[in-house]
Amino acid sequence: MDKIKITGGRQLCGEVDISGAKNAALPLIASSILVKGKICFTNVPDLMDITSIRLLLEDLGATCKASKNYLEVDGSSINKIEAEYDLVRKMRASILVLCPLVARFGHAKVSLPGGCAIGARPVNMHLAGLEALGASIKIDHGYIEAKASRLIGNDIYFDMPTVTGTENLMMAASLAKGTSVLRNAAREPEIVALADALNKMGAKIKGAGTTIITIEGVKTLSPVDIKIIPDRIETGTFMVAAAATGGDILIKGCEPDHIGGIINKLKSTGTIVKSFTDSIRIISNKPIKSVDIKTLPYPGFPTDMQAQFMTLMTIANGNSVIHESIFENRFIHANELLRMGANISISSGNVAMVRGVKKLQAAQVMASDLRASASLVIAGLVADGTTIISRIYHMDRGYEAIEKKFSLLGAKIERIS
Repeated sequence: MDKIKITGGRQLCGEVDISGAKNAALPLIASSILVKGKICFTNVPDLMDITSIRLLLEDLGATCKASKNYLEVDGSSINKIEAEYDLVRKMRASILVLCPLVARFGHAKVSLPGGCAIGARPVNMHLAGLEALGASIKIDHGYIEAKASRLIGNDIYFDMPTVTGTENLMMAASLAKGTSVLRNAAREPEIVALADALNKMGAKIKGAGTTIITIEGVKTLSPVDIKIIPDRIETGTFMVAAAATGGDILIKGCEPDHIGGIINKLKSTGTIVKSFTDSIRIISNKPIKSVDIKTLPYPGFPTDMQAQFMTLMTIANGNSVIHESIFENRFIHANELLRMGANISISSGNVAMVRGVKKLQAAQVMASDLRASASLVIAGLVADGTTIISRIYHMDRGYEAIEKKFSLLGAKIERIS
C-alpha cells in the first residue's frame, strides 16, 4: 500500500494549477442519469471517487469513455436501477444516483453509502424530500428502495442545509410534475454549478446559491457539454501550505469568489493574499498569528478546510479555538498532529484548543479521512525531519497528483510503496 514521504523545512515557491472540483464533478456526473444521450465533461479531476462513480454508472448500463480530465457518459443504455453495495460502499456521494434513477425510471434501489469516517451524515433528509415528492421509501437489508410512477412537485424544508440533499432533490424535482421549492437549501458553489448545468439541459431552476430554490419540472432533459468548476478546497489547501512553509506561490485556474471565508481567515493570520480573476497569490508573512475558527455552511468557513487550518494553527503565535459545527468526529487528525509535537486539547468532541509551538517534529502518521490526509501533508512540509504518511488512499479520493504539484513548488515529497 502506498505511502507519502516528506522531508520538511522547504519553502514553497512557484506556480500551481488547480484541478476540477470533486464535489462538483460527482453530482454533475450523476445527473447524466437524467438524460438519454451523451454528456461530455471536461476539467474532470483524476481521482478515485471519479473512477468509483464512473464504474457505478457503467454497472447501471451507461456507456462511459474516459481520458485525461475528460469523461463522456451516455445514459441512453441504462437498464438497471440497483446500485450495489460493492460499488457504493467506498463513497458517500453514491447516494447522488438515487434521485436521478427515481426521476427517470420511477424506481431505484441503492445501497446505504460508505466513505470517510467523519460522522453519521445521515441521508434522512434526502429520503424525507423524496417522500414529499410522492415516492414510497423502504429500507431493507442495507438498501434504500424508492418507487414513484412520476414524482410530483412539492415544498420541501431541510432541517439544516445539506449539500448532497439539495443536489439530489434538485435533480429529482427537475423531472417532477409541477413546481417544487427547496427551503433552507445549501448555497455552495457546487450547487450553483449543478443548477447551471441542469438549466443548460433544459431544466427550469431559479434561486440556486440562495436558501430558496424553485424548480419547475419538465418532461425531458437534453445532453450538453459541461466544464467542471475549480476545486475550492484544493485551492485552500495550497493557500494554507504556502502560509505554513513561509512560501510565495501563485495558484492558477481557481475561483477566488468561492473561497471568501478561507481568504478572510488567512489574511487574519498575517498572510498576504492577492486575488485576481482566476488566480490567487499567497505570500507568507511570518510569524503566523493565531485565529479562531468555526466551521459553518457556505459562505462560512468550510468544514473541509478545518483540518488544514488546524495544522497552520499548531505553529502560530498564541492560542486558537477551532469549533467544528458541521460534523461530529472530525478531529481524528488531531491525534496524529500530537505525535508530531503539536499542542492540542479537545473538549466536548467538537471544540479544539490549539496552542502554537515553535516547530513540529517528523513522525510516522496515518490519515483517517480525505482532509485529514491533507493536514498531515502540510504538517510534514513544515516539520523537522522525514514524515511518513500511511493510508493515503483517502487523499487519492480528493486530490489529483498532490505530491507532484507540491514537488513542482519545491517540496521534497514522494510517493513510496
